[in-house]
Amino acid sequence: MKKTALITGATSGIGLATAKRLAHEGYQLILCGRRIERLEQLQNELSIQTKVHTLCFDVREKSAIEKCMTSLPVEFSTIDVLINNAGNAHGLDPIENGSIVDWDAMIDINVKGLLYVSKAIIPKMVDQKSGHIINIGSTAAKEVYPNGNVYCASKHAVDALNHGMRIDLNQYGIRVGAIHPGMVETEFSEVRFKGDKNRASNVYKGFKPLEADDIADIIHFVISRPYHVNIADLMVMSTAQASSTIVRKNN
Repeated sequence: MKKTALITGATSGIGLATAKRLAHEGYQLILCGRRIERLEQLQNELSIQTKVHTLCFDVREKSAIEKCMTSLPVEFSTIDVLINNAGNAHGLDPIENGSIVDWDAMIDINVKGLLYVSKAIIPKMVDQKSGHIINIGSTAAKEVYPNGNVYCASKHAVDALNHGMRIDLNQYGIRVGAIHPGMVETEFSEVRFKGDKNRASNVYKGFKPLEADDIADIIHFVISRPYHVNIADLMVMSTAQASSTIVRKNN
């Protein structure tokens, strides 16, 4: 029987790459995102390989998540893998100049959104006495860098929640792990810099950053281990990156 994976933030970046990789591996997919056109396009593309169900919601909208999860078709009602991928960075300002709007967005999406989706799925896994939760964090979950303040705080929260989930859900045989990527060339920086494509592209100049497909490969590796194996916490960076602030670039 095919396993079913639910992916948040599935319309771009790591989520999109993971959807394509897991479709190739034969997983049934529940793809979640805010952009209905992209979801429909992705469903059309991947339905050639596997069964796909899409859910259009913003992870900040608790009632929308609850409604979507309670209306899943029977064939998608058993969720084997939850990939909490949706997340964003907004702004790169010192704390004294930070935007409260940006702060709210990062905390609401990166922390509360992850909790809302998890809360809707975990009871199903508890009843099944099985399941696998992958929380996508960041190297910012492990260290704080200049002007990263609230974004780093939100990812530190993801790190703490990952540990807490693993402890609380251990009694039910549910696997929980986090993957913490370094710099991945996606829409991430464009969102952080509010659509400034030139500034965003400069982030990745002069070195080879990670690609979304690299993280998708790792996610598949993690979830395909024998069930007695749980990769609990994994940090990955490109060879050129030593920390959030140390990156070897070509002159």
